[in-house]
Amino acid sequence: MDKKIFFWVLSLSLLGLVLAIMLPGRHSDLHPKLPWDIKLDGLGGSEIFGLTLDKSTLNEARETFGSEGKISLFVTRDGKPALEAYFERVFLSGLRADIVLVMDADADTLQGFYDRGSRISRTTDITHKIDLASADQAAVGRLPIGSINYIPAANLDDELVLSLFGEPDEKIKETATGVTHWIYPERGLSIGTDPEGKEMLQYVAPRKIDLLIDTIKKDTRPSTN
Repeated sequence: MDKKIFFWVLSLSLLGLVLAIMLPGRHSDLHPKLPWDIKLDGLGGSEIFGLTLDKSTLNEARETFGSEGKISLFVTRDGKPALEAYFERVFLSGLRADIVLVMDADADTLQGFYDRGSRISRTTDITHKIDLASADQAAVGRLPIGSINYIPAANLDDELVLSLFGEPDEKIKETATGVTHWIYPERGLSIGTDPEGKEMLQYVAPRKIDLLIDTIKKDTRPSTN
């Protein structure tokens, strides 16, 4: 009986996704952009949502998402700036999500943005936010996308993740937060399942998956301070 209930709930979840893709009033998508549809080039690269990681630019993402997005430059405790573009309530093939793009820029470019920007806020005790100079806004649009963070509006429980993406090669659990990262190295994908919050899918080119895994494992280590 328990197995019948499980498969019934799973079927309803999958049906919900299908219905979401076919929401009335939305045009049919001849080229669906679904979070599990990762295209690999066989050379360590990948494409997701019609965007090629490390190649497609922020401006191309703006066209795909139908939004300009909100640009933020952060400098964390380690002193390294990171540039992000946040897109809220994006609909792709009928599925709604918040999307954060991490732009790929060398250290000199990011340092230049930092030097010319305005220090406008401290977002946490370890993170500062910098407002980009107006002259740098256009340059940001031409930068390639290094990684994509996809935060779906719908909750993804473990059974649904398993049905859509299959068994991961590895699971890494953060003891402090309870978040478990499902790692799919060949697809350049990590899925963070959070029992208390939203799930997040992180996409990188498969050739960069080791760097992502190292970052995740670093976050699981206890602080030495």
